[in-house]
Amino acid sequence: MNTRSLRRRAAAVIAALSAFVALTATQAQATSTREVIAPATKFYVDPHSEAAKQALVDLGNGDIEDAANMARLASWPQAEWFTQGTPDEVRVRVHRLVRRARAAGRTPVLVAYDIPGRDCSQYSSGGAASSAAYRQWIDAFAAGVGDDNAVIVVEPDGLANLPNDCGPATDPTGELTAARIADLRYAVKALKARPRTAVYLDAGNVQWRAVGDIAQRLQEAGVQYSDGFALNVSNNHPTEHNARYGAWIAKCIWFATKGPEEARGHTDWCASQYYSSAAPNDGAPGDAVSPTDPTTWRWTDAWFDRNVGTPPADELHHLVIDTSRNGLGAWTPAPGKYSGDPEAWCNAPGRGLGPRPTADTGVPLVDAYLWIKTPGESDGSCTRNTGGTTDPEYGIVDPPAGAWWPDQAHTLARNAVPHLTFNR
Repeated sequence: MNTRSLRRRAAAVIAALSAFVALTATQAQATSTREVIAPATKFYVDPHSEAAKQALVDLGNGDIEDAANMARLASWPQAEWFTQGTPDEVRVRVHRLVRRARAAGRTPVLVAYDIPGRDCSQYSSGGAASSAAYRQWIDAFAAGVGDDNAVIVVEPDGLANLPNDCGPATDPTGELTAARIADLRYAVKALKARPRTAVYLDAGNVQWRAVGDIAQRLQEAGVQYSDGFALNVSNNHPTEHNARYGAWIAKCIWFATKGPEEARGHTDWCASQYYSSAAPNDGAPGDAVSPTDPTTWRWTDAWFDRNVGTPPADELHHLVIDTSRNGLGAWTPAPGKYSGDPEAWCNAPGRGLGPRPTADTGVPLVDAYLWIKTPGESDGSCTRNTGGTTDPEYGIVDPPAGAWWPDQAHTLARNAVPHLTFNR
C-alpha cells in the first residue's frame, strides 16, 4: 500500500475517532427515559473504554485496520463490571457512572460481581469475605444507583455454579449453597428497590443447566422480584439458541407457579434442551445426534406446546442475552485434541462479536442484546486441563481474568457477524 493510501486510511480512522467523541458528547439527543428498557432505549457508551484507548495505540503504531476496528468497537455500549472494593468505593464508582450516563441521557449497564466464593475459586475467584460483607456491598451499590436509570446484571455464574456444584468437598452440609441463594435474593430485592432499575439475575447459558433446574434456582433466588434473567454472559452460544432456551425457562416458571394445580412447584417436570435423548425416535434426521443439538429440540417444543400452551405474555419473565462474543457461535476443538475438558468457554479462539447492543430485538421476551462481557477482556489463564501453564490454543500464558487483551479484541472485531460498523 502506498503512502497516499495509508494517509487516507489514517485520516479515515481519525475522522471515526472524532465522530465517536462527538457521539459520546451528544448522546442525550436520542434517548427516552419513560422506561428503563423500551425499544427506543439507548445504552451508555464510555468514551474512555479500553477499545477507545486501543484505537489510539494502534493508530500510533501505524496499524490502521485494527485502529479502525477499535474505533468502531468503542462506539458501541458495553457493560461496566464492579468486582471488588469497599462499600464506600463501590458506591462512589457506581454513582460516578450513573451520573455520567444521566448527563449523556443514556442508560448504563452495570454488572454486580462480588458474591462470596465466586467461580468455584477458579480463574475469576474472589468476592466478598462473607454474606454480611456482601450485603453491605450490595446496599452501597444500590445507593450509588440512587434514582437514576440503570440496567443491572446480578452475579454472572453465581446461580448456575452454586457452591454444591463445585465438588463434593466444597459444601458438604449445603450451608454455603443456602447462603448463596439467600445472598442473590437479597441482591435482587435491594437493587430492584431503586425506582428506575431493570434487574436481571444471571442464569448461565443454553449448554449448561437443564431448563427445570435453572428455573427452580431462579425462583429460589428471587427472579420474581426482578425484571427477568440474563443468558450467555461471557459465552459464545448463538443468540437464537439462548432466546429459545430463555423462552422455555420463562414458560417452565409459569407452568410451576401459575399453571395447572398439580404442576405447582414442579419445575422438574419441564422438558429441557436435553429432552430429546429420552424422546421417541421417529426416524427423522437428527434424532440420533447429541441431545444438545438444536435439530432435536422439536421434542422440547412439543412438550411445552402440549403441557404449557401459550401463557399470557405479561405473566412470563423476560431476559437479556450477552452477544459480545457469539457472532460465529460456540467453539469446539478438533475431536481428540484434548483428553480432558477443553474449557470451550475460556478465551475461545477465533470468535467474533455478535449482534449489536440494542433494546429493539424484535423478540417478545428478549428485552435487549447487550455486550455484557467486555470484548477484549480475558477469561483467565486457561490451560485446557493440560496440566501446563500455557494455553495451547495461543501458545502463551493468557492474561488474568478481566485483563485487557488487545489480540483478542482485534480478533473479535475482525470476525464480527454482522460486520462491525460505526454506531451512528
